[in-house]
Amino acid sequence: MAIARKTISTGLTLGATVVTLSTIAVTSLGIHSRGQALFEESPKELIDEVWQVINRQYVDGTFNQVDWQAVRREYLNKSYTNKQEAYKSIREMLKKLEDPYTRFMDPQEFKSMQVDTSGELTGIGIQIGLDEKTKKLTVIAPIDDTPASRAGLLAKDIILKINGKSTEGMDTNAAVALIRGEPGTQVKLTILRNNQQKEFTITRARIEIHPVEYSLKESPAGKIGYIRLKQFSANASKEMRDAIKNLENKQVTGYILDLRSNPGGLLFSSVEIARMWMDKGGIVSTIDRRGEVEKEVANGRALTNKPLVVLVDKGSASASEILSGALQDNKRAVVVGSQTFGKGLVQSVRPLGDGSGLAVTIAKYHTPSGKDINKHGINPDIIVDLNDKQRQDLWLNERDKIGTLADPQFAKAVEVLGKEIAAQDSRADKN
Repeated sequence: MAIARKTISTGLTLGATVVTLSTIAVTSLGIHSRGQALFEESPKELIDEVWQVINRQYVDGTFNQVDWQAVRREYLNKSYTNKQEAYKSIREMLKKLEDPYTRFMDPQEFKSMQVDTSGELTGIGIQIGLDEKTKKLTVIAPIDDTPASRAGLLAKDIILKINGKSTEGMDTNAAVALIRGEPGTQVKLTILRNNQQKEFTITRARIEIHPVEYSLKESPAGKIGYIRLKQFSANASKEMRDAIKNLENKQVTGYILDLRSNPGGLLFSSVEIARMWMDKGGIVSTIDRRGEVEKEVANGRALTNKPLVVLVDKGSASASEILSGALQDNKRAVVVGSQTFGKGLVQSVRPLGDGSGLAVTIAKYHTPSGKDINKHGINPDIIVDLNDKQRQDLWLNERDKIGTLADPQFAKAVEVLGKEIAAQDSRADKN
């Protein structure tokens, strides 16, 4: 799951219940001994704290047609002898909302959820969520060059079993607890893909992630800059800035920004990166249950105005959809590839009194033109679909072809960029 800059208590998360399967240290949680003492005296204190947060912040003022006051009476009238009973009741209470993205995490689950800002993870390297319609545990995207991606997992894969245990009715917290583990140990996943079951045995590892890769490419249109952004982590903005500046110094004529299989990440990172490409225009709007809109806009500090093509696919989610949607709506870039994943909900992540945590859906986000990404995703300007076999061959078996003319989506992006460069040159000549 993505969390915002500063503290978790005010963090904004993007997309579905997106969980990085990793074991990470927790910092700056703001957990107070008074809250712990209150909880030890009465588990009901924690139950009521969760209820109050939902009551104040949940995105739907009708609580998805649930009588939320009655829910409070029901669960506070029960007797609790230990915190495990309270945790169970909280999960039951939240389940009534039928929102897989609003969820409770016990202290260990909360620690495991956090994004490690150093970029080092321990796990298999996938991000998962519950599909809104089917409620099935689904792969958002495997993180590039990790055990999951090397094993051949793909976006939209449905996880049927973990180590032989059915995921039917399982929430993401329970799934994460089963999938994560020490480096060198293995986990077996049973996947449903195109109505066929597949078995994957994956060895967990310690994963160091550098979010940005870039290179200079020669093309018929001259030198172009190719930048691949793998996820919107805390250091993605700095690495993106360095990449653009380096390529500008090499006098490239245009850029291809590759967001394929990028499952998203930090809201502030997507906004900062959008500002590197856009001098003006809106970036994203978040809308809460009162209909209040908070807008992020460009700040006139773009690093380049050269032609840009953005590559997306069905593994591009959340912050990737914010960035590609902003560039598309402002006509700053041509978007090429496949329809994106379609995750447009914003969550607030906050610590609770006993060290546990709560993720609450507090808003949805729209592109500058008002498109609700959560219902549909981003439609490319130019569609170049790959079937599952083509995607697996490219991203698993023939990775050296990614970002080359043997990569069909990249090849189309080069062709489109060439036309955009020629059009910009023509306009410059007329002026």
